[in-house]
Amino acid sequence: MSTTEDRTSTGAPAGARLREATPADGEVIAQLVRELAEYEREPQAATATGDDFARTLQEGGGVGCLLAEVDGPAGVEVAGMALWYTTFSTWQGRRGMWLEDLYVRPRHRRRGIARAFFGRLGELCAERGYGRLEWWVLDWNTPAQDFYRTLGARPEDEWTVWRLDGAGLAALAPQGPATGS
Repeated sequence: MSTTEDRTSTGAPAGARLREATPADGEVIAQLVRELAEYEREPQAATATGDDFARTLQEGGGVGCLLAEVDGPAGVEVAGMALWYTTFSTWQGRRGMWLEDLYVRPRHRRRGIARAFFGRLGELCAERGYGRLEWWVLDWNTPAQDFYRTLGARPEDEWTVWRLDGAGLAALAPQGPATGS
């Protein structure tokens, strides 16, 4: 574990830098998402393209991505990402942040990059007045769960995630002109 003296001004470990992703980073984000999907045993589920991410980052709308970069033998290399979007809590009456994906490439793990991502996300939440930082973690991913507990995070065991997509979502769309009462 690195000491405080080994950290850069962004909170990243020495040799690593965090920066906001731009639309030009669309392809590297798509590649990181594919690597994450492979790790999560669902490679076929990652269908987003670099253009999809570039367009989303260009549009803004409460979606952001941090990239961690390190200097490697071939130049600057992207070591990981934290992709997030804003949410809203009716109970708190303010926005929050949903961390959709946090991924650090295996050769860069255990260097403090994930902790640096959380540090920067916490700063963003504080700067913007967000009341929550939330995310999902797979049941079998106990190393991640153990890490999150070291940050002071806790699982929300009383809630069950529900989803509509594909044909189920399409079936909700009105088949003709909307009717009102």
